[in-house]
Parts: sequence; C-alpha cells; structure tokens
Amino acid sequence: MSVETTFDTLGMHPSLLTHLTGMGFVTPTPIQAQAIPVALTGVDVLGIAQTGTGKTLAFAIPMIERLAKTKGRGLVLLPTRELAVQVEETMRKVASKFGARTTLLIGGVAMWPQEKALRTNPHIIIATPGRLLDHLQQKTVTLDKVEVLVFDEADRMLDMGFAPQIERILQTVPKSRQTLLFSATMPAEIARIAATYMHQPVRIEVATAGLTVDKIVQELIVTDKSSKQAMLEQVLREHAGVALVFSRTKHGASRIARNLNEAGVSAAEMHSDRSQSQRQRALDGFKRGQHRVLVATDIAARGIDVSSITLVVNYDLPDNPEDYVHRIGRTGRAGREGLAITFFEPAQARDVMLIERLIKKVIPERAGTPELRRSGGFSGGSSRPQRGGFRGTSSARGGSAFGGRGGSRQGGFAPRATGYQGTGRAVHYAPSK
Repeated sequence: MSVETTFDTLGMHPSLLTHLTGMGFVTPTPIQAQAIPVALTGVDVLGIAQTGTGKTLAFAIPMIERLAKTKGRGLVLLPTRELAVQVEETMRKVASKFGARTTLLIGGVAMWPQEKALRTNPHIIIATPGRLLDHLQQKTVTLDKVEVLVFDEADRMLDMGFAPQIERILQTVPKSRQTLLFSATMPAEIARIAATYMHQPVRIEVATAGLTVDKIVQELIVTDKSSKQAMLEQVLREHAGVALVFSRTKHGASRIARNLNEAGVSAAEMHSDRSQSQRQRALDGFKRGQHRVLVATDIAARGIDVSSITLVVNYDLPDNPEDYVHRIGRTGRAGREGLAITFFEPAQARDVMLIERLIKKVIPERAGTPELRRSGGFSGGSSRPQRGGFRGTSSARGGSAFGGRGGSRQGGFAPRATGYQGTGRAVHYAPSK
C-alpha cells in the first residue's frame, strides 16, 4: 500500500508548512513532490513538466526558504506579462507572510512606478526579459545579489525570441547561484543553456516532454473557413462551461469576439493590439465571470491560470505544434478534467499529423462531415492521410524571516475547487450549408 505524499513530507521549514496548510495546500502535485525536496538542498534543477501542473509552488517554496536564511535576492523570469502577473500574485501571497517583498517588472506599463518599487530593495523580482533589460540599461536595478534564478516556461521564452536577452541576463547575475529551470518541452537550445549556465542540474521529468495533460479530452472537427463561427457558437451552446478560444491572428480574435457578443455570448479579446491595461481588464473580467469566453492569440497560451476553464477551442491551428500543448493546457489544470476542441480544414491535415506526432497520440475526429472528406481529396474517404507510429498562518517568532517588519497576517489562497463543471463531451455538428 503506497503512502500519499503530503507537503509535510517534503522537508520544508515548519512555519512555511503551516502557512501552506492554512492556504489549503495539503497534497503536492507530482512536479512539486519531486522538485521541492531536491531544490531545498540548493542544487540546480531542470524540471520538465506539462502546463497546469503547479510549477509555481515548485520553485517558490525553495526560493522563499533559502532567501529567508541567506537574506539574498531571487529573480524569476517569465515569457509573458500575463504569466508574470499571476506568478507574482502567487509568490506575494506566500512570501509576504514572512516579510519578503516582491516586485513585478513587465512591459506595457510605465517604468517609474517600477523604479520606485526597486528603490525599496525587494527580495524577489518577477520579470519579463525585455523589461528587466530596460531597467538594467537604465541602471535602476542590479542583480549582483541574486542567489536563486528561476526560468519558468523557458521553451516559450526561446520561441518568442528572447534568447539574446536571456544570454545577457545570465552574464549579469552571479555565477555562484542556484538556477531552477522549468519547461514543458526540452528543445536543443534548452539543453545548451543548461549545459552552459547550470551546474550539474538534477533533471526531474514528471511526464514525457511535450505530452498533453491526461485528463484533457481532445477532439477534432473538420470544417471549412466559412463555417467556423457558426460551429463555434454551436459548440458553446452545447457546452455550458467557461471557454478560452484561440485565434491565430489578432484581427481574427477581434472579429470572433465581436461576433460572439453580437450573438449574445459575452466575450472579451486579448492580443498584442490591446494595451497592457486592456489585456489585464479582459483577463480580470474573465476571471470574475463577467465574460464567459476569452478570445486570445498565443500571447495568452501560457499566461492564463483560471481554474474554471473547462473548454479550450482552437478556432485556428497554431503556427507550431508546441503551441498546441500550451494552448490546451489552459484547461485540465492541476489534474482536473477539461475538453479541447480543434477546428481544422482538410488542407491542414499534415499540420494535425505533426501535432499528433509531438503528443504521441491520435486525436479522435468527429464524424458527420462527409462532404468535406470528399472535398479534401484524401483516399479512402478519410479527411486525413494515413498516419502511423503513434496511437501556515504565522511567521517566525520575532517578525520577518527577511528582516524588518513581519508579513501580513491575512490568509493566503483559498483551495481551488475540484471537479469538472462542464457538460462532458460536447456535441459537434457538420458545417452549415
């Protein structure tokens, strides 16, 4: 009989354990259970884990415990503003209990409030690479006291072209530091960075790199371009849950959101044509339930952590297969169930096959569209070519562990609700004639 792993078996300080328990965290996710005890020893960690598996606490807990002892500083780098905002919120709720201050450095907003916050000498900086370099160039921040460096969603940062900025930052921080790098996939560039800038990292892989979360039901609907909007509205009528819809372009996202609102479905849009404040308002409204649907480009693929999302719709296929993994990972968070539906046109069959090769799984296709199968020109009546090969609540006595005043005594996170709130497998229809 196996013994269930709990946070009190991971070796963290009792006061931190008490705080986590008070916030409703009792059972760690697999990446937390494996990464936290290793990282607490001070060694470098290379963590490969799917999206939605709880990586934030996997690096937040070791960082906070180490900095409380050494009075050093921590730096967390993330690919998108939205993800940085959410990670800072999580770390602040954990760290502030012990007097640790966090600061958020992201683009799209004014520099001067960030400069003011940096003058308070925060213990932990959460930043996107571009804005951090802006501050380094303006000499408003120094990284000479960084003892723990975290890269979260490292593969996404490389996908977005941040490799030069990452190299410059790595040359700025002290060499004698702990580095924790987390990624959903393990491309060659990640391996090179690990070999060059990490010291004998312990590799922790909780699932095969690139695979999608098991509890997400994945389905395909073959369609043509003119039928997508009607099909999306039909899927949303059949599925009662909160939905995230991905468009390949920002103009497409605006059009889809506008059409949904005209059809009586409350929708917000999130893409690079929107200002940071507009994007944040859209995300906040989505979290509060003001909008049932959020239509986004891949800027949001890893920047949204909303536990109520039960449906992801790929209105357009992503530009690369890896983005498919990140998109659908917005549902099925932390072991919960979810549904991911992908629209594709017959001419895009090879793109679908590349996705299936990456995730090592055949995505079932809904029947009922024979006219598109014939128009696709594939032999045997199939819409796709033959594919094979892959079937505590109090701080330490005497105030803050970080020096100065103790942290807030307000409670932390409420435990997230469990269970699948949707209607199960949606009913899909052939395109309108």
